[in-house]
Amino acid sequence: MLELATELLERVRGRTPFVAATVTNVAGSAPRQPGASLVVDAAGAVLGNVSGGCVDAAVHEACQEMLAGDHRPRVVRFGYTDADALGVGLTCGGTIELILRHHGPDAEPHLGQAFADAAQDKPVAVATIVRGPDARLGKAIVVCPEQPHEGTLGDERLDRVAAAHATAALHAGRTGTIELGVADSYCREPMALLVESNAPAPRMLVFGAIDHAAALAQLGTFLGYRVTVCDARATFATPARFPHADKVVVDWPHRYLESQRLDGRTVVCVLTHDPKFDVPLLTAALRLPVAYVGAMGSRRTHEERLTRLREAGLTDQELDRLRSPIGLDLGARSPQETALSIAAEIVAHRHGGTGAALRTGVPIHRPGVPLAGAVPSSQESG
Repeated sequence: MLELATELLERVRGRTPFVAATVTNVAGSAPRQPGASLVVDAAGAVLGNVSGGCVDAAVHEACQEMLAGDHRPRVVRFGYTDADALGVGLTCGGTIELILRHHGPDAEPHLGQAFADAAQDKPVAVATIVRGPDARLGKAIVVCPEQPHEGTLGDERLDRVAAAHATAALHAGRTGTIELGVADSYCREPMALLVESNAPAPRMLVFGAIDHAAALAQLGTFLGYRVTVCDARATFATPARFPHADKVVVDWPHRYLESQRLDGRTVVCVLTHDPKFDVPLLTAALRLPVAYVGAMGSRRTHEERLTRLREAGLTDQELDRLRSPIGLDLGARSPQETALSIAAEIVAHRHGGTGAALRTGVPIHRPGVPLAGAVPSSQESG
């Protein structure tokens, strides 16, 4: 739902009832992930989608039925069947499970505040019971950093556990479903909790004010990162040269990196090609809990860099985190193509992709697995 926060806030403030159908679980090649929503309001407007088209019509109909009749939350499931591949189902072969919830003008004011926070890009998470006892189904709490949670799931202990899960998901910037077992006293039968988080955009730190950095800044912005370009050379590190970067910083790279508060979604791309910058910068970066650290250069440059980093005290385990030479093998030549190879590796690493062509038979949607680095040919001369 939070992906539609701005539009939903308008309906809350206008006291317009609506039904939100939100993806809670997917399997196989389902096109949308947990948190994606299709919303139908009392005026007939439709927002968002949950399947890219193949079951949206059926979900729309279910939302209309809930608006007109029984407002109790319910779970619906759609999947592929050989007997009716072109009917109400996912012809791509996957299955999706959704929860439908009715939102009236006077219900759950804390959700209205969650929409307001998300619309202003403030950090906020909504934790909703999407599987479990009927009496708890659809109940939700709202979690904001360093504030007590709002709302209740019907049990104080369950609220505390859900708030802890939501806080962790918000810190990581993740949305997903969490299974709650019966081992603890707050949960007498299995339940599932959908945590939707709205966190500030993840950061991409690009070091080295070169043409490749300008192209990578543009792609990073396109992918939703807040991009900073940093270089110690004031002549080259200018906003005019990097119009797509959110910030251009003139500073020694390692000093700037060590001054920042970073999280587990941050990506660090080192394009400087200069040991006096690279070694202290990578020494710092590889000891931080960031998502990705990559460095540009040929294989020879990489081997020389590894020697210097070992001399600086880095362990083999820390060095194993380094993606160098940076990027995937796309046969890239130009700065733009090289930036694409770097961005492709970042996306693959983030989601557990292999970098292989889909026509080879690799799954289109699958659980995440760390990606082994490959080399774009445009770096071989570096």
